Amino acid sequence: MNTGLRRCVATTAVLGAAAAVVLTSATAASAMPTDFRCTSAQVDTTIVPGSPGAGQRYASVQFTAKPGVTCNFQGSLLVSLAGAPGVAVVNDNSDAPLVTISDGQSASMLLHWTGIESPENQVQPASVTIVAPSTTDPRGVTSDPDITLPWTQGALDDSAQAHELIVGPVTAGAAAS
Repeated sequence: MNTGLRRCVATTAVLGAAAAVVLTSATAASAMPTDFRCTSAQVDTTIVPGSPGAGQRYASVQFTAKPGVTCNFQGSLLVSLAGAPGVAVVNDNSDAPLVTISDGQSASMLLHWTGIESPENQVQPASVTIVAPSTTDPRGVTSDPDITLPWTQGALDDSAQAHELIVGPVTAGAAAS
């Protein structure tokens, strides 16, 4: 093979490899934002009161993506109540699709409990902690996974018959009030 042809083949191989690296990098960069579970640092979180009825109580934890953030949720997150040791927290992950939020969009997670017992069979939690996934974002920043908010939703039943807080899966959209 002559020298000119060898150079042409070598140059083509190098350019082809460089193009493959650029395409692979571009594909990885475009896929990255939705590959990450939402962390506590990526969302603003609030509790939105729901509409009570016949002893049933509801509220939603609403997550809103901060500007420039794209992340996702699937299923329900771990929840605990401070000051309510007898209340069991039960996660309901039925029908839990992947929910992606970005740049000001919201997702919410329904909380359900009863509030019909006499005051001596109820407990008033001080706060609720939601545990977001503990991951490191693409920039290498690791955030505390705990999101702790004051519990302002009233008392929960804490009797042998009624002592559960049911946590629904995260769904797309803002919480209904």
